[in-house]
This record gives sequence, C-alpha cells and structure tokens, in this order.
Amino acid sequence: MKKTAKVKTFSPTEKNYVNIATGTYRAGELKGIIKINSQSCVGCDTCRHVCPADAINGAIGVAHSIDEMKCIACGQCLINCPFGAIEQLSFVEEVMKNLENKEKTVVAVIAPAVRVAIAEEFGAPPGTLTVGKLHNALKKAGFKIYENNLAADQTIMEEGSEFIAKVKYWLLGERSEELNKMANHPLPHFTSCCPGWVRYAEIYYPGLIPHISGTKSPMQIAGPSAKTWAALDIWKVDPRNVYTVGIMPCTAKIFEASRPEFKSSWKFLKEKGYIPEDTPPFPDTDVVLTTRDLATLLKMKGINPLELPEKENETETEIYTGAGTIFGNSGGVMEAALRTVYYILSEKEPPKWDFYAVRGHTDGLREAEIPITLKSGKTIVVKAAVVNGIKNHLDKIVKDVIKGTSPYHIIEVMNCPGGCIDGGGQPVNPMGTSWIDPLLPLRLNA
Repeated sequence: MKKTAKVKTFSPTEKNYVNIATGTYRAGELKGIIKINSQSCVGCDTCRHVCPADAINGAIGVAHSIDEMKCIACGQCLINCPFGAIEQLSFVEEVMKNLENKEKTVVAVIAPAVRVAIAEEFGAPPGTLTVGKLHNALKKAGFKIYENNLAADQTIMEEGSEFIAKVKYWLLGERSEELNKMANHPLPHFTSCCPGWVRYAEIYYPGLIPHISGTKSPMQIAGPSAKTWAALDIWKVDPRNVYTVGIMPCTAKIFEASRPEFKSSWKFLKEKGYIPEDTPPFPDTDVVLTTRDLATLLKMKGINPLELPEKENETETEIYTGAGTIFGNSGGVMEAALRTVYYILSEKEPPKWDFYAVRGHTDGLREAEIPITLKSGKTIVVKAAVVNGIKNHLDKIVKDVIKGTSPYHIIEVMNCPGGCIDGGGQPVNPMGTSWIDPLLPLRLNA
C-alpha cells in the first residue's frame, strides 16, 4: 500500500484575517496560511531552496520562519520539507459543520488535479484516476458538485477571446469600439489561473498587471456560477444558503478565495432582485479544502472513494469538455488557449489538436511558434512560452517584457513545478518531496 506523509494543519483564527489593509494584504484577505513550526524545524534550509518568493527567514541550523508579507501561500516549502515541520491552515471543521446544517447547500468545486491524487491518500498508486468514485464519495458526504472543469471551459473561452482581441489590436492593427479596450492591455499576454503567480506579480512586478489576463480562474468562475445559475435554475435553492467549497491541489487557492473582489454573485443577485437589498456581502467561493483536507474529511465521515463505483449519474453541473481537464499540468492552459485561438482565428480545426511543444512538466521553460493562417489568407506566427515553476525561470522572461524586448505573444506561468499536479495541497511523499520526481523542485530551481 502506498503511504503518504501526514501534514499538520491548524484552524483559522482572528489573526489570519486581515481587518485593515497592511503591507501586501487588503482587508478581508487571509494571511499566515502556511507556517513553520519552530519546535519541529531543524533549519535544514530545504524550504528556502524551493521558495519562489524569498519568504523564508533563518540561518542554517536555526529554526526558520516565513515572512507573511512576501509569502504567496504556494506551499512548495510544505510539500518539500523532509521533517514535516511546515503546517497549513485548514477549513475542514467549518466544512463539516456546514455539511451537517440541513439549510445549507454545500457545493464541491473539484479541480482536475485532485481526482488523480486523492486516491493516494487511501493507499492507491499515485496517478490513479477516480472521477466517478470521487464524485460518488462527495455526494455520499452531502455535497452537490460543480465541476471545476466546466468552469475551466468557460475560462478558456474567455481568455482565448481576450487574447484574440489583443492579437487583432496589436498584431493586425484592427480597430473597433470593443478592440480599442486592448490599448491598455498590451502583449505579451500572461495567463491568470495560478493564484501564486498572480500574487507574486503583484508583490514583485506590479508593472505587469496590464499584461495579465482579466479572466478569473476556473474556481472563481465556478463559485458565482454555483450561487447564481445552478442555485436558481438547477438546484432551485436560496442562493444565500449555497456554501461553495473549492477542492483544490493548491494552498494558494485558500488565499485566492479570500480576495475581496470576488463577490460578483452577491452583486448580481442583489442587482437583479433575487436577494434583499440589505443582504450582507458574501464571497463567491466560501472556503477551500486541499486534496489532503478532503481526504481527512472523507475519513472522518468513514467514506473511502476507492470502495465506491466509478459509474455515476451526471448532472448539468458535472458535464465538461477535455479543455479544462489538462489545466492541471504545466502547459495545459496554454494548449487549451492555443486550440481555441487557432480555431477562431482561422475558422478551421488545427492540423493536430495536440500542441506537444508547450508540454513538458520537467522543463523549466517551454517555447513554441504556432503558425495560424487567418480566414483572410494572411499567416501569423503566435509565439508562446510556458514557465514551469517560477523560481529561477520567470525573472528573465519578466525583465524582457518590462524592457519591451520580449519575443513572446502569450506566456503561461505556473508557480509549482509540473503545474497544479504538484501543488502545495497535494499528497506528500513520506520523504517530503514531490511524487513526480523527488528532485524535480530542486532541479528546476537550479
């Protein structure tokens, strides 16, 4: 039986919630999501080597600590600590209470990387696919399901359309009332799905913000969709009683859910009269559980996904295409975007739907040139780059963008080596290293 390491967690307290904007945090955001237990830390310095944000303090041989103002909550230090000295904030207890509340409709938003990792926590080999089993386990636990892959389909249509508008404005010189909005959003276009990368850019390279896609991550599309369309038209419940839980491979998603701008469902429902005008603001995604957290919750309920059938009865909120499924791997967002861009600009299917050049989760940087023949007959070449693990691979890319010398038109950035599949919320190897390749984080960061 494959065993995973136990990660210590702690429940949120008042000190984790920022009341007044301070440093790199705004009011309402969560801080201290990842912390080092000084009683367990031996100062081995592994965490410093894998931290992309230079947020680790402490000399070798002395207990380390995390600078909260620099921390991007990615959890790479946690999953690579050989001594299990790093802990994670967890909402398991809160979710359990909401599942027991019969007035609540508790919705699980499941990221694609989770269903190829959750089985490890129950003794199966890494990479065991458990889509139907996981859905059935969640339903048995009392969740409704809103597939993150469905929201990812929406993400890639939005982001693909956004990039196409930039191509038309900046490369083809087209002008219209709609395209002119791109004048303040220059190329290269950066992806926006990774919350660790977005926070890193905000702290270290705020000048990049106009380049970053304005499209929400799949989780932050799923949250308001669950509280509006699904609540009103599918489940037919009071949206105020819908409690959305992101089931993510990523500890930075815990932070992302707390960002104050993500209250679009509350605004929409209030403006349209579905809820009273005086309804207090509520977030689109209430809380996030990591893959490890979900395993803990299911075990508390006595549910083993591996013992449940793979077959299930899908609902409207569980249907999706394959575009979102590949988001969990480095290069997946890029590949899905290129498929969309190629099809819409050329009005033809690409010669192959597989864009192998942007794949490769063991490479720190992937580059590709994609020729696209437009319906006018003109051919353009889209130059793409995929940054896999931002430590030691992103800064040169960014500096070229700032100088105006970047050769790329579109750049995907994933903070974690390999992408979401190696996120800070995934099962941990007992040796405190990545399952993908025990030396991968250090090798990519070399």
